[in-house]
Amino acid sequence: MRRNILVATGCAGLLAVVTPALSVAAPAGDDTVTPSQQEALDLGIQVAPKDSDAAALAARTNPNPYLANLPDLTDANYFAWNKVMHERAEQRADSAKLAANRRAAFGAKAGGVNARAVLTPFVHDEEEPAGRSGSNDTHPDAEPIPGFGTAAARMPAVRILGELAAPAAVTTRTVTTTEDQGSIPLATSTGIVGNGASVTDSVLGDGPHGPVASGGSGSNDFDFFSVQVGAGETLTANTEGSATGTDTILVVWDAEGTPLAADDDGGTGLLSSVSYKPEAPGTYYVMVGGYAFDPLPADPFDSGSGAGGADTGAYRVTIASRRLDADFFSLRLRPGDVIGSSAEGTATGLKVRTPSGEERVGGVGTDASSLYPPTSPLIGGGNTAIAYVAEEAGWYSVQVSGGTGAYDVTVEGYRPGTQGDRGRQQTVLLDFAPGRVNTGTWGGPGTRSVSPLSSFVPLWGIARADARRLENRIVNQVRRNLQDEIAGTNPSVNVQVLNARDNQELIGQDNVSRIYIAGTIAETGINTIGIAQYIDPGNFGHQDEAIVLLDVLSNPAGPASSLNTYINASSDRFTFVSNAVANVTAHEVGHTIGNYHTDNANEIHNMMDSGGANFGQNLYGVGPDNVGGTADDENIQFQTDTYSPVEGFTGLEDTENVTSWAYAGR
Repeated sequence: MRRNILVATGCAGLLAVVTPALSVAAPAGDDTVTPSQQEALDLGIQVAPKDSDAAALAARTNPNPYLANLPDLTDANYFAWNKVMHERAEQRADSAKLAANRRAAFGAKAGGVNARAVLTPFVHDEEEPAGRSGSNDTHPDAEPIPGFGTAAARMPAVRILGELAAPAAVTTRTVTTTEDQGSIPLATSTGIVGNGASVTDSVLGDGPHGPVASGGSGSNDFDFFSVQVGAGETLTANTEGSATGTDTILVVWDAEGTPLAADDDGGTGLLSSVSYKPEAPGTYYVMVGGYAFDPLPADPFDSGSGAGGADTGAYRVTIASRRLDADFFSLRLRPGDVIGSSAEGTATGLKVRTPSGEERVGGVGTDASSLYPPTSPLIGGGNTAIAYVAEEAGWYSVQVSGGTGAYDVTVEGYRPGTQGDRGRQQTVLLDFAPGRVNTGTWGGPGTRSVSPLSSFVPLWGIARADARRLENRIVNQVRRNLQDEIAGTNPSVNVQVLNARDNQELIGQDNVSRIYIAGTIAETGINTIGIAQYIDPGNFGHQDEAIVLLDVLSNPAGPASSLNTYINASSDRFTFVSNAVANVTAHEVGHTIGNYHTDNANEIHNMMDSGGANFGQNLYGVGPDNVGGTADDENIQFQTDTYSPVEGFTGLEDTENVTSWAYAGR
């Protein structure tokens, strides 16, 4: 059974992570992760190598994993890309402000810097008195902002000015450690029994399971600390003040050995910071470990169950259990409303909850606004930025959390981008034989020749003469994925899916999104199965592009990412291959219309599940018999699922709803 895990994220001072691009398709077995690596990914901890060579990313040797469907998540440079994305988000936000200032000074025609429209928000001052908490600290008690809305009589942008109250003062205890403290039964007590704090200076690698060169077993040194968390309190831990160069991770465990929250690099540089509010009081455990490709103990009750290779060095950990202030504000939304929000000041966390209180999107130190197209009006920058497409009419809440003191949160609301093009239909154009493609669109080296789909058809055991028929079935299946099976809250999904071979005149036209289904990693210089140009909540850019590469999909049987792994004598090859390629294509289209990756390791098989593992069941539709093209194959669809934990967003993403409103017909 899959564990339910809260991911604590942050991006301050993240170190670049670099791996070289592959010039050939990944060999058999490279698209698998160990169970403990998967658990680390579930916790939001990267399992790819880290390096300080940021120039390698600038040279575009590895694709952005938010946009790419990677064969192997152990190659995913999440934390390096988070740093890059934050820098680009700030540049985007600064450009938008400059454009707004120029329009104010010289008129509407003088923007010219950034296409993002800048709304003028009204100001809402928090009603809770400064230094106080308790009046707007939950979803049911959210403070209403009745003037906000996208309807004609309301204002679609608000600037919320408030203050997070300081927690009650506590005396911080100094705690010393004695090895071995590498498991839950051996944990060092912090002495915290509700509303308390401790600080410890210790060393990773000095225990019996530290490096072999230091006399240890080499299986990794873990340091566990026990904390009694009181009702309504939040457990926090950070490694600020640790020795320079020590790359720490923090994990919160319950008494049964279930990991509940974790962080890697959410503090300064390589340091960590985690926050977790348990539903029930009790004893919880904070683990300090060193970063590694396989960083967790296989068994938190066994101090020698690590995989080895973790970072070592001196560290300082501060642990506390306190009541922390959080402010909730309620906003009235309509179905299809696209909202963007950004936090500044002491606010580092934002969450959106539905009228029933269900978390739909949240982030702490997370900002993917640099992935929006230039035409998107959604706000970004600041400490955290999120976007959301509303499913129903009602009063939603925006939750603000973070440090202590004043904050400044902006919320903007828009109708979907296609509603501005009334009477016009968007086209998704599938190009199976483009000839030459500008791979620079997705971070590649530039214009390159790519092999057509027909070159790969025989590798799946299908006659090359059937390539045109395969194209047509893929087109029909993508159309089914994007329109016929979408039953979101938009009653008028309006999109056409066509083959570029028969519609050359549409290439480059307005409202035409072109998806290439051709080429290889070696030809494009991009180490991926597929990659989108943007992630565009609300679909404000109608000419976005994506590419689906075919070498990994047509590799010999073995890797989980190859379609041939699931084909045998009982397979309907034609049906299976066309469905699988169509699903991979719809996945990339899903990014261009605003969907982020969803969790690839839970029981829900979503069209937007991230790559790296479980391809057969998650994206290709292979049924319980583990053979593609048989009667028990699953029809993969857009649906509600949790966000991919390693990408930093929390809550539930309704990818069907996002897709339905991306193609709003009126």
